[in-house]
Amino acid sequence: MTRPTIRLLAAAILVTFAVQAQADIPIDVIGGTEVSFEGLIQADGNWYDNDGTNLNGSSSDPFGSSSETGMRRAELVLKGKGTMFDWVLGYDAYADKWLDVNLKYKMGSMYLQAGQFKQPNSMEELSSTKNNDFIAKAMMTNTFGVSRRLGVAFGDDHSNWGYTVSAFTRELSENRNYGPGYGGRFYYAPIVDKGNILHFGISAVDYDTAGDTQRWRTRPDADLASVRLVDTGNILNADRNTTLGLEGLWVTGPLKFAAEYMDTNTSRTSATTAPDFNTDSWYVSGLWNITGETWGYKAGLPKTPLPNDPAKGMWQVGIRYDSINLNDGPIKGGEEDNITLGVNYYWRSNFKIMMNYVAVSSSKYSSSAGEKVNDDPNIFETRLQFYW
Repeated sequence: MTRPTIRLLAAAILVTFAVQAQADIPIDVIGGTEVSFEGLIQADGNWYDNDGTNLNGSSSDPFGSSSETGMRRAELVLKGKGTMFDWVLGYDAYADKWLDVNLKYKMGSMYLQAGQFKQPNSMEELSSTKNNDFIAKAMMTNTFGVSRRLGVAFGDDHSNWGYTVSAFTRELSENRNYGPGYGGRFYYAPIVDKGNILHFGISAVDYDTAGDTQRWRTRPDADLASVRLVDTGNILNADRNTTLGLEGLWVTGPLKFAAEYMDTNTSRTSATTAPDFNTDSWYVSGLWNITGETWGYKAGLPKTPLPNDPAKGMWQVGIRYDSINLNDGPIKGGEEDNITLGVNYYWRSNFKIMMNYVAVSSSKYSSSAGEKVNDDPNIFETRLQFYW
């Protein structure tokens, strides 16, 4: 771990103790608006048991480098909460990019939002990063989820149902995602009680590829890995991407079960010589709060609780199976199925330690071998997190 990383983590710890384990730092009430400051620091470590490809470097040296550590996020967020207006200004100092930067006008349960915000697709993507169940989001989310874009949205959130529709353009930061489009999400929860939640949702986004080229690829559930085992390469004459999503959630006491499915179609301008590309991905997961806590529910998303006993903390164990298929017609991007086992420990209101084991099973057609080639590495991951 580099010296700047160590200094940043040390600063985060000092800030956390200075605010006496608060979830955020209240600054002032200005013109009826409560202004607060939040932060999130994450440092990861990955250790690879490589199979055919070195996940941390060149495929010509499959066993040359078996580990990597480094910062994952260093987020600083200023928020304002008022009677009619909420606003947020967020920046990731490590990734050098803007996060949520928007203004929301509230009209009872309805709202109008403008600026940069997460687009309404994928329950996992919309959930708070600091409360991820696993270190890496599922391949489905990382590949097809449309995250923050500049745009406008209108929504209506009730205790057990709601919707959001949006129109968006590019990402606020330079040289990142772009391509205008629109999207929407609807959710319904027939059961919303303490310790008993049943939720269903559907979403859709459609957006321009903006460069007439689309490439789908994903990391093997390891955020620091520099190699993707499944990869379509450049899909030429690409016009638009359309993703349809289904989601489900069930909370019963200290247990939470979640599942999502996405089907994505990349349409092409010359379909007679270059057919559209269609792909899908999904995951199913289960999480158990060993210490007995249960989840809340708001705006169509589960809310992770604080520990019942802050001094002892909250322990979680979880398992996830996720799958992606990037093969369609002449495009042989490969298939991958992963099993992730995880242990999480939340201490007080500001600290979290995560450990994951990922068993990867992938196959991809090799033109040189003239057949599918399997690559089945194992990965051990850790994350240290401080937030306020």
